[in-house]
Amino acid sequence: MPNTPGGREGIQGSGNPEVLWSPSAEQASKSAMAGFARWVGEHKGVDLGPEVDYAALHEWSVRDLEGFWSAVAEHLGATFHDAPRTVLGSRDMPGAQWFPGATLNYAEHALSPRPGRKDADIAVVFAREDGLERIVSHAQLRDLVARARAGLVAAGVRQGDRVVALAPNSVETLAMFLAAASLGAVWSSCSPDFGVRAVQDRFAQVEPVVLLAVDGYLYGGRAFDIRDTVAALMGRLPTLRRTVMVPYLDPDAALEGTTPWAEFTAEAGPLEFASLPFDHPLWVLYSSGTTGLPKGIVHSHGGIVLEHLKSLRLHNDLGPGDTFFWFTTTGWMMWNFLVGGLLVGSRILLFDGSPVQPDAGALWSLAERHGITVFGVSAPFVQSCLKAGLRPRDHYDLSRMRALGSTGSPLSVEGFRWVSDACGEHIQICSVSGGTDVCTAFVCAAPTVPVWLGELSVAALGADVRSFDEQGEDLCSDAPCAVGELVLTTPMPSMPVMFWNDPNGTRLREAYHETYPGVWRHGDWVHATPRGSFVIHGRSDSTLNRGGVRMGTADFYAVVEGFGEVGDSLVIDTTALGAQEEGELLCFLVLSPGATLGDVEPRLRKALRSDLSPRHVPDRFVAISAVPRTLNGKKCEVPIKRILAGVSPDRAVSAGALQNPEALAPFLDLAGTR
Repeated sequence: MPNTPGGREGIQGSGNPEVLWSPSAEQASKSAMAGFARWVGEHKGVDLGPEVDYAALHEWSVRDLEGFWSAVAEHLGATFHDAPRTVLGSRDMPGAQWFPGATLNYAEHALSPRPGRKDADIAVVFAREDGLERIVSHAQLRDLVARARAGLVAAGVRQGDRVVALAPNSVETLAMFLAAASLGAVWSSCSPDFGVRAVQDRFAQVEPVVLLAVDGYLYGGRAFDIRDTVAALMGRLPTLRRTVMVPYLDPDAALEGTTPWAEFTAEAGPLEFASLPFDHPLWVLYSSGTTGLPKGIVHSHGGIVLEHLKSLRLHNDLGPGDTFFWFTTTGWMMWNFLVGGLLVGSRILLFDGSPVQPDAGALWSLAERHGITVFGVSAPFVQSCLKAGLRPRDHYDLSRMRALGSTGSPLSVEGFRWVSDACGEHIQICSVSGGTDVCTAFVCAAPTVPVWLGELSVAALGADVRSFDEQGEDLCSDAPCAVGELVLTTPMPSMPVMFWNDPNGTRLREAYHETYPGVWRHGDWVHATPRGSFVIHGRSDSTLNRGGVRMGTADFYAVVEGFGEVGDSLVIDTTALGAQEEGELLCFLVLSPGATLGDVEPRLRKALRSDLSPRHVPDRFVAISAVPRTLNGKKCEVPIKRILAGVSPDRAVSAGALQNPEALAPFLDLAGTR
């Protein structure tokens, strides 16, 4: 098991850490979580004690999966067209069968009139870094979705077809997604700052019939025209029947072979919702592509509806009258989570651009202006504000901000303190950890549970989170719980129904269930505390996570090793090791004879910025003589990450498992000088 990263020593001991936030009795009692607990007691006969006892509620939620998830569906208003035959037909992992026989539609849950979703209620606030803002009511959103739906129907889109977007966090992107979902088409999206190769590697797999694209995007005060990228994709995605162009930067922007957004949505049409099986594919998200092409992770209509109702209504306490924001792009699962705010009647705030444009107060000004109640960012963003010496509470009215969410990497102890001190003691710090794999969090916060310094307050309802050692022993059976692999021992509805193009499920099993058969292994290092809270110590895999944007090492190598001057390479993101702030992205190069680092580095930087994203340009390039490889030829990414994190070499990797153990030398030297 890994060593505890620096800065965490005070958390793992037997003493209780400082409490940074705690709900008042009135706050706890009025929360949706407490209301759900009372309802369960009254209607399901589950005795959870006289007070709001989260531990008892969680224990019931993982012990009685059928009772818990049926209560979520009933109490939070899931609408089934056809009733399920049972709640859980099979609890096998993989292969759990949730609500067999049930039919429903995600878009219907997001758009049908309910509290918070009346015609005049605000559905969406859109804000762009240049000051452009747009307010969209539910009546307007329903009309736009119906028009986009009519455009899809006219393009011949049918149930099961794929609709994809290379587009920003905008109203048009949201409308196209909901239109596709209403038809039973399968959605997928990438951020417009992704390069051609990164987008092609994702979209080509799903064989889309319609592409939504923009002419360009804004970031950091600069405009970037991406019509060349769109044109290249149109030539590389042979299944496309229609490319729809949104003039995002220039009202007169056009591209040959595309249909303008105004023309595509010109005809009004009925807003109808296909009645779909519970496990019908809703969207395809992508793994980081660590060992090959990014894996297409398929989530279902029913699984996401139930999980997001539970997470957003109960854990985030969101509902009508609230404004929900998370800083994200369409290339990160947090976009999919953000739009789920519509499911619970909250208005959602879509922001596109740099979080520090025109200055470091941009998002805090947005929070004040629109009364954001749940404000979500990444841990590196919090760290950057801390390092800049910002004190948002001194300049902005954050009185309506009830909670601040942080994800993407572990929030540092200093980050916890900064939120409480610089933003407001009234703000609940919701540090959460989960992932693209399930489009939710396993460990998170609850409105009835305190926030302890440096800790994630609870395991989510319905998530039986444990810490396992290499032999599959539960490290939480002893006190104190040791650091181990984060696993789930029972299924959740939002676990993938499949990987795209994985007909026998082999890649799905390899990804999550090969290490511990019948158990979900997530790839995080974690330990539980006696308080029921958790500490995440970073990833145990080799994902490159920069500013919350995940990218696989395979994507990276495809670019770097395409250069003739590069014989081999290894990339390490130290952020994933539980660093106190976003760590360095290091690229180690084995150069071809005659090549020099000074000659190739500038061109590598330019290519990575163009083909992947600006976030994935390394901080440093280092020349080495050889990349350490296993006996079967795999690059030793995880062992090198562990060595650079301070894990002793004999615990990080077995020399006998390597083709070239002498290749470890430069990494051992680097770890010794850090």
